[in-house]
Amino acid sequence: MGDNLRNAGPIATLLAHGVGHNGVAQVLRTVRKHLGMDVAFVSHFREVDRVLEHVDSEESAPISVGQVIPLEDGYCLKIVRGELPQLIADTSLVPAAMAMPETRAIPIGAHLSVPIELSTGEIYGTLCCFSRAPNLTLGERDLRMIRALGEVLAARIDEDLRGARAKQEAADEIHRVLAEGAPRIVYQPIYSLLEDEIAGAEALSRFDTHPPRAPDVWFNAAHDAGVGMELELRAIEHALVALEHLPAPLTLSLNTSPELLISGRLRPVLRDVDLARIALEVTEHAAVPDYGALTSALAPFRQRGALLAIDDAGAGFASMRHILNLDPDVIKLDISLTRNIDCDSSRRALAKGLIAFAHEIGSTIIAEGVETEAEFLALRAIGVDKVQGYYLSKPKTLSDFVLALGARGDASDSRRGRGNLTEMRRGP
Repeated sequence: MGDNLRNAGPIATLLAHGVGHNGVAQVLRTVRKHLGMDVAFVSHFREVDRVLEHVDSEESAPISVGQVIPLEDGYCLKIVRGELPQLIADTSLVPAAMAMPETRAIPIGAHLSVPIELSTGEIYGTLCCFSRAPNLTLGERDLRMIRALGEVLAARIDEDLRGARAKQEAADEIHRVLAEGAPRIVYQPIYSLLEDEIAGAEALSRFDTHPPRAPDVWFNAAHDAGVGMELELRAIEHALVALEHLPAPLTLSLNTSPELLISGRLRPVLRDVDLARIALEVTEHAAVPDYGALTSALAPFRQRGALLAIDDAGAGFASMRHILNLDPDVIKLDISLTRNIDCDSSRRALAKGLIAFAHEIGSTIIAEGVETEAEFLALRAIGVDKVQGYYLSKPKTLSDFVLALGARGDASDSRRGRGNLTEMRRGP
């Protein structure tokens, strides 16, 4: 029988579409009351046992959610095997039922149960209900209703199993590209308008795969597959190599999610790093369920000199929540705001407001995605502090970045190692 059983996850995590966890509970309650039964439950078969995933009862029940029962015990497996009928209105009239110790111990006077059969023909488990006293009103119509509900649950489980397989395949693919050395890191210069020189670089991930996929597609897929922090950590580890080659005081900006920061897994990676040269960028698009936890997680890094940057400001409301709750050192204007800012008065007005706000709270403003000279001049005119984008330089390999800085010789000469705009645009 074991080959026909599906060792899948609990229904509580499966019915993400349509009927969710609360929906299953409501369905069980409705069915139980409609049939006049005392207890209704969903039992999931595993190799040697079964687990009760949902239980509904009017009063305290002799079974509970999460309870694990040997597979051979009870009615469920016997009903699937055909050793007991699916509908028993009065257990006293069924000798096989009366021979079972559960019938008298619970007691069970009436029992109704149907298999939950997946599209593959595998049996996931059973949908059951019972009452302590016989229920002679039960009939074939009630059995058809329970079977129909079992089919609905099976369809939802099938759907989630497909999603689970896709998730596992995505995780396997992430692990494969990590084993191959991904991601490759490139560095986009950040140019200081005030000092007329390169102030730092943002580390960006690249994936050399076919067909090519954008970095955000890879990171989103990794987070959906439950391996997002692994990919983030690998990218940060690869990016940190640059600190050995870039002259101080250039800063290195690292993208990180609130999830990674709160997890504590970033601390060992940055334990021996000079954090006075690091900016941690938190994107506007990253959800922050607990700002207190994130603030606490950031505190040790900031105490050691790390800067906090809020990325993608102006792209949505979340960035303002980040800014107000996290007191960032740097606010980065999103490309959606800087694009065509030279000919869009609304964008200029919003950018000017954010710049004034940033300066009022003591933050530096960096404009991202600067692609034309007109955008560059417009941003400089309204008071941004730093800029980055293709107009200044495309992201570079580390060796090309170092060459563009003019660091071929003595890197201890900080002015020599911090090229100006013309040098960076010309490249090595």
